[in-house]
Amino acid sequence: MFDFDQYLGFLAFLTILTIGFWLMMFLLLFVVPYWLGGNIIELLKERRDKKKAAREA
Repeated sequence: MFDFDQYLGFLAFLTILTIGFWLMMFLLLFVVPYWLGGNIIELLKERRDKKKAAREA
């Protein structure tokens, strides 16, 4: 059915596919929301500081 080389190639393919899948899940579920959340918080801080500076001036 399969030669040993084909079996190793198939295992390598499955390994790479699985690593890619979990990397995409990690990026979509943790990295991107963390990045967006940090940017939104910084944007709100900048707006708050700008309003505070405008009130004081």
